Amino acid sequence: MSVHYTKKKPKQLLNKASGFLEGYTHTLNPYTGCSFACSYCYVRQMPVNLFREGEWGSWVDAKEGASELLHKELEKARRKGAVTIFMSSSTDPYQPAEYKERITRSLLEVMVEHQPDFLFVQTRSPLVTRDIDLLARLGERVRVSVTVETDREDIRRAFSPYAPPIPARLNALRKLAECGIPAQAAVAPMLPSTSEFAARLAGVVDRVCIDDYFMGDGSKGRRTERIGIAAIYQQLGLEEWYSRDAYQRVYQDLLRYFPPEQVLVSQEGFLP
Repeated sequence: MSVHYTKKKPKQLLNKASGFLEGYTHTLNPYTGCSFACSYCYVRQMPVNLFREGEWGSWVDAKEGASELLHKELEKARRKGAVTIFMSSSTDPYQPAEYKERITRSLLEVMVEHQPDFLFVQTRSPLVTRDIDLLARLGERVRVSVTVETDREDIRRAFSPYAPPIPARLNALRKLAECGIPAQAAVAPMLPSTSEFAARLAGVVDRVCIDDYFMGDGSKGRRTERIGIAAIYQQLGLEEWYSRDAYQRVYQDLLRYFPPEQVLVSQEGFLP
């Protein structure tokens, strides 16, 4: 997919968290838009995309001057009390643009200098390992959550062909763990997988969050239904995986390899 990149100066970076992320004080998005263009992304049904020309994934805005703005906003927010940040709620902070723009890294540099009480980094990109030096300086104040929604590359290609391969994500999680960075695998949204999926995750991380469209898209599955994601399941002959109780099969498999307190479901796995 061809992607059109622009640079825009944001008026605000830290936004009040609400809804699914109400446990945080703020959300932080280094970019607007996401070139991973995952077919199931709930942001497709949000105003940021609905009122924008071009297909989701075909445009990305890089937030120019983000680090300077965050420095000011973070100092102000910290004077009012605890600051907990979810990065990111409507984009991937380590999408391909980050290789060149380095906006996410610049924001981490600010947060290392003026540390929030907690930072949650959500990504599906192995590029996150580039910033281990900064993440390590945040210690227990950070958690990195890497999306691993399946262990089947054919399924990954069917649902998110522009996203990084699954083996690369598992290697990133392994490296984060080896470096002592608090991390989890986010099986979110849960996609069709093999019977060995849980065992593969157990060999890499000690914490997993599992979620699906019906719990995690912010509308009990209605946003996902409007996107038409069910058609992909039908094309693959895997309709049984698109149901409200389908996550239970993977959840029960995970409990064979992880203690219950290390397998979190939906919202609880993303909260501080």
